[in-house]
Amino acid sequence: MQKIIEDIEDLKEKILYHNHRYYVLDDPEISDAEYDRFFKRLLNLERQHPGLVTPDSPTQRVGTKPLEAFSEVKHRVPMLSLENGFSDKDITDFDKRIKKLLGDAPDFQYTVEPKMDGVAVELVYENGSLSVASTRGDGYVGEDITSNAKTILSVPLTLTQSEEGKPIPALLEARGEVYMETEAFEALNIKRLDNNLPPFANPRNAAAGSLRQLDSRVTAKRPLNMFCYGIGEISGPGFDTQYEMMLSLQQWGLRVNRPHLKICRMITEVADYCHHLEDIRNQFLFEIDGAVIKVNQLKLQALLGQKSRSPRWALAFKFKPTQETTRIIKIDVQVGRTGALTPVAHLEPVQIGGVLVKRATLHNQEEISKKDIRELDTVIIQRAGDVIPEVVKVVKSKRTGRENKYVMPARCPVCGAEVIKKAGEVIIRCTNPNCSAQIKESLKHFVSKGAMNIDGLGDKIIAQLRDRGMVREEADLYDLEVEDLVKLDKIKEKSAKNLIQAIEKSKKTTLAKFIYALGIRHVGEHIAQLLANRFKRLEEIQNATIDDLAYRKGNGDAPDTGVKGIGEEIAQSVVAYFEDESNMKNIRRLIEAGVHPEAVLPAIPSPAAGKAFVITGSLRSMPRSEVKDLIQKKGGRLASSVSASTDYLVAGKSPGSKFKKAEDLSVPVLNEDEFLSLLGRK
Repeated sequence: MQKIIEDIEDLKEKILYHNHRYYVLDDPEISDAEYDRFFKRLLNLERQHPGLVTPDSPTQRVGTKPLEAFSEVKHRVPMLSLENGFSDKDITDFDKRIKKLLGDAPDFQYTVEPKMDGVAVELVYENGSLSVASTRGDGYVGEDITSNAKTILSVPLTLTQSEEGKPIPALLEARGEVYMETEAFEALNIKRLDNNLPPFANPRNAAAGSLRQLDSRVTAKRPLNMFCYGIGEISGPGFDTQYEMMLSLQQWGLRVNRPHLKICRMITEVADYCHHLEDIRNQFLFEIDGAVIKVNQLKLQALLGQKSRSPRWALAFKFKPTQETTRIIKIDVQVGRTGALTPVAHLEPVQIGGVLVKRATLHNQEEISKKDIRELDTVIIQRAGDVIPEVVKVVKSKRTGRENKYVMPARCPVCGAEVIKKAGEVIIRCTNPNCSAQIKESLKHFVSKGAMNIDGLGDKIIAQLRDRGMVREEADLYDLEVEDLVKLDKIKEKSAKNLIQAIEKSKKTTLAKFIYALGIRHVGEHIAQLLANRFKRLEEIQNATIDDLAYRKGNGDAPDTGVKGIGEEIAQSVVAYFEDESNMKNIRRLIEAGVHPEAVLPAIPSPAAGKAFVITGSLRSMPRSEVKDLIQKKGGRLASSVSASTDYLVAGKSPGSKFKKAEDLSVPVLNEDEFLSLLGRK
């Protein structure tokens, strides 16, 4: 029992310490996932030993005390936290508890909505005017942030009476989450690093730090936003359901996440929608870390009541974390196909989002210096979507004095050649074009799906081909025979034959894919397609001058010149590539081997030609890769994000935040049938 008491006290001390770092200082030292593990462990121990629960336990309260710099605001109705769930079993157990507590209550529904990763705030409106804004604080007493909240454009200073809505109440305590969009957060961190200030660990902490400014003029410069999710006290109209209450908040001018608020009748439907939100989490303009499940009927919410720190009628289903805390074992350098030297941190392995992460990019020396990243440092790393894991910040309080500063090498770690950094660049590059690391990476790029698409020719096989001297440049791939491949480790004759067939099949390709496969610096898939559309033949691109390539808008009677979308830097890179005799020799060998790149242009003028498309949601008729090829064949291009230059947003099933942004920018929205019709597929 003494060991259990000590464990509980240790966990309480850790949680209270990290609460202070998180809520008060806005400077967390551990990831949310690690904090959740501490809290869950304490909760389990206290459930097993209820006699050891004390009033000062973190499980009995929310957050921590407000900063002394702010005056206190007492909440009329406590702002409780939510119980967390991490699995389908947690969701079904929650449903069972609800039904057991309600007994013979009539059928009911649940609402499910995204769980914002922001700062909980209460807005008090008296006779329709904002009188007080406060943080959650410890759940009972928060911090007065009224002047700062008034700088948030999505927080109305006065409520609006709509014709179809209920009357504005004499008193309304609206509760919600203040957050910062991902792009704005990244821009803010770049600015902080440039000014030698420590970066925020995540958008939530950036929002909290912005709300806690004593000078509201600083807060006004921070791009904060707010979604409301419920109410505290209200004197005026009543509601029957959570959904009706959310609709009324919206009608009074408060912002709610209505497009992603769903009513579910079955618990299986609840679980399915939670997983759907997790699948599309990267489509949101802001970070969500879970889904909130609530009993829809307000009378049943009141009947179910609350526990010490959370309501019984709600559950927060937490997604797999995108951030974790770990330690850097060592730092070394990778050499890319363009000679770029990229520092990489080798980590103590850690699970993030269901993936075991062992390495994280450090980008460049400037990034290392700005964040003061050292070998043996404890760090917070993140992996969002398919992005390569990166170090967000160093936990400097964990330093022991054994940490080593890292400086990029003066010579290439692979070939020993000198490295250079050109003026205006932060990237250091190897000066040896015959560096084996560059050649391997160039070969990987050449055979990749977006380029020559040679199926089965993976990294390990390419490494063997290069290390054994069987392939020195791209054209050598087309000289390979089955007898060569079976000499490689773990390659049987059947696999060798399949590889030779894939290499042979790749000879027939499009001009755009071929140009992209060459690995010309600054030439991605989109630029390669622009070049193919404009010049139509490989020889024309080879002979193009900077004036032919770089776009310059005409003046007066003078027409535009160059290719729209291609700037001076890209033009110089393209010209320099084709002026290099070794590159031209490789291209001639590829053509002699039978590689036949052809421009693919629409046979007749297409309404998609020159148009930029963005896809949101899933399409039933084809995968994204086919959509991209179809758009390009019709002379258009597929973009990743909605902007003022987007011509069409294609909305499939369960569209994400791009739909709202398209509406805000008045971008035309096509459903799947309209999109296919535009491209001549129906």
